[in-house]
Amino acid sequence: MRERQAGRERRRAQEFGTFVAGAAGRLLHTATLLTAEPLLPPGANPRAQRLLTAALAHTYAQWERLRGEDPYDRTRRELAARFAHEVWRHHRPRGGPLDRLPPQERLVLVLRLYEGVTEEQAAVLLGLPVDRIRAICNRAVATMRGTRRPTARRGWHRPTEAAP
Repeated sequence: MRERQAGRERRRAQEFGTFVAGAAGRLLHTATLLTAEPLLPPGANPRAQRLLTAALAHTYAQWERLRGEDPYDRTRRELAARFAHEVWRHHRPRGGPLDRLPPQERLVLVLRLYEGVTEEQAAVLLGLPVDRIRAICNRAVATMRGTRRPTARRGWHRPTEAAP
């Protein structure tokens, strides 16, 4: 019995290690964009590293229960949820490429344009209507293009209903 459980744990750790080896770089970049920390030099993004570590720990804990679910998608959802929760506590400019954007705009922009999440998926994930996601994304793109002045720094606005 113990041998079988030990074998299962080894297989789980190996599968997870393979997943992390393939996805960690992109996920760290996503986390760095979310936290608006500098991309360079390496190590200039401690909040992003903590955010990713927590999301990966959650994915590892749920690994046996994924049952065909994409672990990348699960980790990305966990990153978004943890980022949204963290923004409630504090938000300060960090000097990253998306630092001009308020947290909600940054999250929607990263999900939609960097991660390629559809408007519908982002709406479900964030508990917002699709037209709101579209408006937030358009506003963020306009700010980044310089066609819209950045608004005053705003915190995260809680959605009216929780995401599933």
